Amino acid sequence: MKRMQFSSPTLPYLFLLPQMAVIFIFFYWPSVQAVKSSFFLEDPFGFSSSFVGLDNYRAILESAEYRSIAGFTAIFTALVTFFSLSLGLLFAVKADAVIRGGSTYKTLLISVYAIAPPVAGLIGMMFFDQHIGPFVRFAALFGWDMKIGLNYFDTAFAMVVVSVWKQIPYNFIFFLSGLQGIPVSVREAAALDCRSGFRRFWTVILPLLAPTAFFLLVINITYSLFDTFGIVDVMVKDKAANNPITLVYKVYMDGFRGNDLGGSSAQSVILMIVVFVLTVFQFRFLERRVHYN
Repeated sequence: MKRMQFSSPTLPYLFLLPQMAVIFIFFYWPSVQAVKSSFFLEDPFGFSSSFVGLDNYRAILESAEYRSIAGFTAIFTALVTFFSLSLGLLFAVKADAVIRGGSTYKTLLISVYAIAPPVAGLIGMMFFDQHIGPFVRFAALFGWDMKIGLNYFDTAFAMVVVSVWKQIPYNFIFFLSGLQGIPVSVREAAALDCRSGFRRFWTVILPLLAPTAFFLLVINITYSLFDTFGIVDVMVKDKAANNPITLVYKVYMDGFRGNDLGGSSAQSVILMIVVFVLTVFQFRFLERRVHYN
């Protein structure tokens, strides 16, 4: 295999410079500033600040409200990740078997991915609206009086449904590509060895999709923790104060609405540590079960 040859030893670094500049400006520098601010009690207008050490972290960890939001975020992340991956895989398997109308079926599923999270939240609010929402009317047939924005459980249920609906197309695209990359000879050999379709899928197809599934697991956890901010913001904004929110939304609430810059910075640092630990756990333990060949 030929290797790229550059006329100057500094040219490769010049190609990397724009990307490294973006990473430094929009990730490393804000991260350093967040860590620094977490040890100070800052004026909202930036005129003064006083060093308080670990008081911001101590106040957060001792807060019952923060522990409650952290528990909801963990449950929310687990539910959104599980159902997004499961439904995305199910639709991909069905799409891979479709013979007639396959293009239409795939286009309808993929098109949702083009919707921005705030728009998805707005559409979700329309579906769960008290007056015109079809989901509310359907739930009323079973005696469920849904009150999105007023009832904690109902609002949490709507947030999970909309977040899953938004993420399914992304998982569908990758799972379908993985299924179409499995050789026909492997499928035929599996069909000869085992008559049960479910067993063939569980013992042959799913292990071959393990690299794709592992990648999507990391992406979906990140999506549930951070990218659902727009959905949560639209669905709980200007509603009663007892609505469920995620940790990343609490960082925004305390920092930009409560003007507690030091406390919100400490929360963002804790969230970074949690994500780092999850990432290490995933690549250290879960990736061992993934076979790339």
